[in-house]
This record gives sequence, structure tokens and C-alpha cells, in this order.
Amino acid sequence: MKLLQNISREFSGYNVLESAKRLYDRKPLQCSLYVTDRCNLDCSYCTEYDNSQPHPSISDLKKWAYKIRELGTMRIALVGGEPLTHPDIVELVRYCRELGFATSLTTNGFLLTRKRLQDLEDAGLQVMQISVDRMTPSPITKKTFKTILPKLDYFKDSKVSLHITGVLCQDTLPESTAVLETGLARGIPTEVRLVHADPTSFYRVQRGSPEALKNFIEWMIQRKQNGEKIHTNEAVLDYQLSLLNGKPTEWTCMAGYKLFFVSAQGKFWECSMVKTEKHIMDITLDDLFANYRKKPCQAGCGVYCAVSTSLLVDNPAKVVGREIVARAKRVPALLRHAMSSNGTSLPSNPEGTQHVNGGSAGAPVAEERESLVGSARG
Repeated sequence: MKLLQNISREFSGYNVLESAKRLYDRKPLQCSLYVTDRCNLDCSYCTEYDNSQPHPSISDLKKWAYKIRELGTMRIALVGGEPLTHPDIVELVRYCRELGFATSLTTNGFLLTRKRLQDLEDAGLQVMQISVDRMTPSPITKKTFKTILPKLDYFKDSKVSLHITGVLCQDTLPESTAVLETGLARGIPTEVRLVHADPTSFYRVQRGSPEALKNFIEWMIQRKQNGEKIHTNEAVLDYQLSLLNGKPTEWTCMAGYKLFFVSAQGKFWECSMVKTEKHIMDITLDDLFANYRKKPCQAGCGVYCAVSTSLLVDNPAKVVGREIVARAKRVPALLRHAMSSNGTSLPSNPEGTQHVNGGSAGAPVAEERESLVGSARG
């Protein structure tokens, strides 16, 4: 039974039957709701925190969530700032689940405790994304495995699916390989994405060597194609590679239509970079549909959730098909892990690492890893 649950987990990300409705009707697929602007960290590249702002009230957050669901939105991503700083975050998760949302939460993990995870799980949280940029802190970012690594044990028997996402720039690049390896070796879907500019098109940190960044993205594509748990879909990896190569990608931006953002003041934003003064309570489906168009800002866009959703809606068969093939390649590893756990003589994980959420060994053996690391470092 455990094996069947683990295999089904590999194919659960798209929730195909429900998501298919949103690919062809005029209702939105996802909203990112800023639970708060406040954050306990001050990472240099971040454009999305403001500690001068108070937390929105739970009554306002519930009112906005109800409106978001009323528009037909299937998924709600609770973001910030740092959502775990909000005193009513568990209550908000419970309310979102009562409304019927598929619910995720993005955190830096510093404030996560075993009890807090259990409370969130009891409230119905389905997915947690932890942002990890380096193994050790730097002046650019404090989001490191040094702080998060002991907390991965909290997820061993949790129903909350965990994935790890980092930011790729000059400061993080020297440790990005280790970040990816650490997550994958524990069976955790992991990715590292190119840093993007702020709303004024200014990069707050050095982007790094284009050649080194291309090598790293190509390395993730290779590992994704090998069936490892690179969290993002291959279409977004290809898109990032195209950005680095200076080759335009043909797509129509769905931001403000199939996905949109709501600020911690209740303002409707097309995405995290394109903000409006409209209030979410005044938004209609016609307002959303009016944003279904190519946009002047989409060239070089680094809002990867918007890119991912847009590419999915543009060509669902291609994007989902490639993802299913990649996930299917994980099944043999799950079978080997299950048989090994039952006492067979099959080889066990050579690294001896722990796996969360029923994960299987994702990292290659030492010889393979060394060759891949060499290619990534260029």
C-alpha cells in the first residue's frame, strides 16, 4: 500500500482532471495571496518584503480568499514576506481548505517547528515550498541548509508534500550544486531558478557568469530527463536556457488571467512585478480575461510561476506529457527502494541518506555525481 501511495504521489502534481477544466474555460487556475509583507530575513535580492507594514487581519484575508475562490480559482499559494510570521496562518490554511482550494505555502523555514508543521497539516495544508539558496549564509542570503537541514526530519511521516527551491546568481552559484544534491539525495523535489529583476528591471545582485549559469541549467535538464526529482517542469528549464542564450521564446502571458496575485493590502496584481491599484473585491472574470494577451514586459520575464502556467495553457499536451514521462522514470527507483526496505538483496542507497514523503534515492552514485558536477561547473 505504501508503494502504491508513493507511485501515485509522483503523478499527483497536476491534478489532471480538475486542472483540465481551467486550461479550457475562462476561470483562473491559481492565485498567490500575500499573507503578509513582513519577513524575519532581509535577503538582498528579494523584492517582496516590507517590515514597515502590519499584518493584514485574518478577517480581511478570509474575505479576499472567499472572493478569489468565487472567481473559480482552484489553487491558492500563501506567500509573503514570510507567511509563518502571521499569527493566524493556521486558521487561514484551514479556511482555504474549507473553501475547496488546493493549498500551498512558501516559507524560508526558519520559523518552522515540528508542532507548527503538524498544525498546518491538521488544517489541511497540502504542499510546502522551502526556499534554500546556499549551504551556508552570506551577505546576500540567509536562506541556507545550515538552518533547514535538521527540520527535514519533520516531514518523514507528514502528509504535507515538501519541495525545495533556490535562487541562482553569482553569490549562490558556488553552492548551488550542493543545494541541489542535498535535496535530491533525500528524495525531495528540488530546483534552483535564475534570479530575476525587480519591478524596475534592476537586478539587486550580480547575476553571475552566463556560461556558468547555462551549464547549471543544462545540468538540471539532464537530471530531469534522467528521472530525478527536479521540481520544475522541463518547459521552464528550457525557457531559462533560452533567456541565457538570448533566444526569444514564443508564448502568451497568462498573468492576470489564469494566475494572478493579491497583495497584503488586498490589491489585485497581474503578477509580482506588475501591480495595480484595483482591489480584489472589485475584480470580475471579464477583468481577468482582459489580461489574456501578449504583454510588453514578457520578454525576459523572470516570474517563473507566470511563465510555467502560460506555457502549460499554451501547450498542455506537450508540457504535461514531458512531465509524465519524467515522473514515470522515477517508478523503478521506488520499486527498488520498496524491495530493499523489505529485506531483499537489491542495492541500498549508497549515500545512506534519509528520504521524506516516501521519496527514493535521487542522486547518482559518487562516480556519476562527480562527472555531472564537473559538467555543471564548466
